[in-house]
Amino acid sequence: MGHRRKAREIALQVLYQVDASRIDVDEAIELFRDGFGIPQELAEFSTQLVKCTLDHIKEIDALIRNCSEHWSLERMPTVDKNILRMAVYEFLYCDDIPPKVTLNEAIDIGKNYGSDNSGSFINGILDAIYAKLWGKDEN
Repeated sequence: MGHRRKAREIALQVLYQVDASRIDVDEAIELFRDGFGIPQELAEFSTQLVKCTLDHIKEIDALIRNCSEHWSLERMPTVDKNILRMAVYEFLYCDDIPPKVTLNEAIDIGKNYGSDNSGSFINGILDAIYAKLWGKDEN
């Protein structure tokens, strides 16, 4: 497993903790580091994903809401919602990561951490967001 994949998984767990328990982001990062230990090569990217996703949460959530038919953010499973948030952050602000890589990573992480339907759910919403951002079909 690549370093970025593992960093995304760490970021998902921290975002989940922040979302579920409403604790401060710095406290959540510190608790995760103290509890599980994060190698330096993973800490930088995972921390960037967490903090920057939360820094842009209003814009990210608005885009997800706009592209998710029949699903409000409040109804989405917490895991899926936070995977979507990280992926949208990468779409918008990580020019060094190809959108197709972000899409594939999000789907795979959803399959590993979410429900049986998470992969297709995440894929559908991210495809719609991709089309909205770049005006074309990803595939």
